[in-house]
Amino acid sequence: MPLYIAVIRDRAGHFDVSFPDLPGLVTAGDSYDEALEEAIEALEAAGEESSNPDGTIGLKAPRSFEELQRDPGFVALADGATLVEIEWPVAD
Repeated sequence: MPLYIAVIRDRAGHFDVSFPDLPGLVTAGDSYDEALEEAIEALEAAGEESSNPDGTIGLKAPRSFEELQRDPGFVALADGATLVEIEWPVAD
């Protein structure tokens, strides 16, 4: 199952979350745990919204961590942030 990297950045007690392979998919939380939960829910919702009629998911396939490390935009985004892999589809 694909693993999407979530970038969680602490902004003075408020935690912003983004997904480098899913531009525009962002969320946040007032704690790290809340931000992680919000990230899981955001990925789940994005997958449901992009479902194709044939049952496949229309989300862009995630890059591996090694591929992301070669992306200067990701390196700048990830500097000082926590990286979390979230499996899609989200396991219950």
